Amino acid sequence: MSRMTMTAKPASIGFERTDLGLYAATVFLWGVSWIGIHAQLGVVAPEMSVLWRFVLAAAVMWGWVLFAGLPVRFSRADHLRFVATGCCLFSFNFICFYYGGLYVPSGLLAVVFSLASIFNLILGAVLFRQKIEPRVALGGAIGVIGIGLLFWPEISGAGFNKGALTGLAFCVLGTLFFCAGNMISTVVQRRGVPLLSANAWAMTYGTGLLVVINVLRSNAFIIEPTFKYLGSLVYLSIGASVLAFGSYLTLLRRLGAARAGYATVLFPIVALAVSTALEGYVWTLAAFVGVALALAGNVLVLTRPAKS
Repeated sequence: MSRMTMTAKPASIGFERTDLGLYAATVFLWGVSWIGIHAQLGVVAPEMSVLWRFVLAAAVMWGWVLFAGLPVRFSRADHLRFVATGCCLFSFNFICFYYGGLYVPSGLLAVVFSLASIFNLILGAVLFRQKIEPRVALGGAIGVIGIGLLFWPEISGAGFNKGALTGLAFCVLGTLFFCAGNMISTVVQRRGVPLLSANAWAMTYGTGLLVVINVLRSNAFIIEPTFKYLGSLVYLSIGASVLAFGSYLTLLRRLGAARAGYATVLFPIVALAVSTALEGYVWTLAAFVGVALALAGNVLVLTRPAKS
């Protein structure tokens, strides 16, 4: 394979139609997924809904791996890393966001999750001793201030809304689990393990952990037999967990991490638009400013200064 196909495009080269299509698919699929999480809440326990999601997603992912002829046998040490990845990326973080969805609108879930790019850099500095540039630190501070503005009216108002604070805490914890999973995945990738194979195993172990969690919590192994629940389950499993992931991985290969990372800035806009239309999310001046600051902070973090 030529060098041209193995490296990301330089920043000076514009997006091709394929790139734009993949970008639009990634942003839309992930942007709409947050309202799908809200559609899962109610009758079935959050942990059980996450379990059904990844039972289906893992089955599809394994089909993808086997069809592509990717390796499936790895060392015991790699399997321990797969277990850790599954705990962080495909169980605990989603449980946190499903519980967060019980308290806050779906659009705000997406905005908090967009801070993953900032948390990734902080964890990278702590675990891998990666230097944080002043520009990146400023972007992180701006993003955190924006999230604070988004939630401050509800938290500090005349009627203190404990639910908003609880929802924010769940979302932040879920984002931290996601970022910890990214750090473990980074170690796995540095060992040369194919990403799809690693995630198929991680999803499998995450699914096993979800079974244990549901048994320990005595949750009923049920599925809500409604179009809303079943439709959102299929969408979250295949659309948000497999297709969006595949689109993002392709973007990562074609454009590089910096440019592909802007999807995490754009999909909260889609999520907030959907939340406004379907959930009646009410915009305030503080919300407008908060969203603008949160997204601006992410842009500042993800933007790389031009090199000669």
